Amino acid sequence: MNRDLKLLIFISFIARVLFFQYGVYQDSHFVVKYTDVDYYVFHDAANYVFQNVSPYLRDTYRYTPLLSWILVPNHWLQWIHFGKLVFTVFDLLTGIMILQLLTDYPLKRRIILSSIWLLNPMVITISTRGNAESILCFLVVWFLYHLKSRQYALSGMIYGLVIHFKIYPIIYAPAISIYFFRSKDKDWFKNLFIMGVTTLISFLGLGMLMYHFYGNEFLEHAYIYHVVRTDHRHNFSIWNMLLYLESTYLGVSSSVPWAKYAFIPQFLATMGVTALLWEFPNWNFLLNTMFLQTFTFVTYNKVCTSQYFVWYLILLPFYLAETTLTWTKGVFIGILWVASQILWLYHGYLLEFEGRDVFYPGIFFSSVVFFLANIYLLSVFIIDCKNRIHFATAKKEL
Repeated sequence: MNRDLKLLIFISFIARVLFFQYGVYQDSHFVVKYTDVDYYVFHDAANYVFQNVSPYLRDTYRYTPLLSWILVPNHWLQWIHFGKLVFTVFDLLTGIMILQLLTDYPLKRRIILSSIWLLNPMVITISTRGNAESILCFLVVWFLYHLKSRQYALSGMIYGLVIHFKIYPIIYAPAISIYFFRSKDKDWFKNLFIMGVTTLISFLGLGMLMYHFYGNEFLEHAYIYHVVRTDHRHNFSIWNMLLYLESTYLGVSSSVPWAKYAFIPQFLATMGVTALLWEFPNWNFLLNTMFLQTFTFVTYNKVCTSQYFVWYLILLPFYLAETTLTWTKGVFIGILWVASQILWLYHGYLLEFEGRDVFYPGIFFSSVVFFLANIYLLSVFIIDCKNRIHFATAKKEL
């Protein structure tokens, strides 16, 4: 491995160690904890598994049992921070896999693009605070690595694991299918069939195993809950205010009509951007399409929190690898993205820490601004992709 790449990975490792150590120190010395509140849910669920009972005995545990199994050593070792260490390792491995997926580009560009993940303080903070998204992110880039390597059976097995871990990556299936169908490979159907079958075997096999151990509560908490959930706390979503009014003032259950139908514009928009791949079906554009899909999915989702941003951040380096955006435009949309979050977080602070009633107009206005800012970003990304298609087509005609 090149010395510059080793240095990048070493610096990334040291940064994570420092963040991790600081987190342990803050938890021990300050009232406000560094550790994510969800991590305590994982930890408690793992304790139930350690006692040979269901992790779903822990209220608000809404994840695959695999996650609680991973954290069982917390209780073997009697060290609550072990799981955070695991998440941090997966975070670093994700960055290394991004480097591997960027091997078609010059070394300097690979270093710059992979640094978007490896040296990103938000990414490092999320994993060292004990958020499990780093495992999902690693699985996504791992399955993409084997897909690029044309190892379709292995890629399908990992993709099934990805969907088992969190259901949203199923949105990539149409894009992957278009990629195979529009490829010039005479064995495209055979390859797609192999990947599709192995994905189903992996996903259904894991699901049946978890159902064997935990029954209906596995299906209810790991999957069904996320379809009908209506969280309005810590939620950037444009749906936030409506869900708050329905759950607070109308006294209705989580299966209210709006919660059910919120997926319709999300589904249409997410599938709509997939059409771009039909025009330019190569590997790089598959990754670009997946980035657009994920960005759209998160923007329109009825629940949107900061940890969801890493879902598309893992794909951002591949999008930027061939972008036509200028530095000025890139900096502007970056500032806009951050500023729209700061506005929401300001009102969120007033609500959570000062107890002010700022749902309207504060939270509502901030959610609208955040949504519109992201819609603008999405339009910039789509125009950029269309420009690339135009340039590539014109180049072929010369």
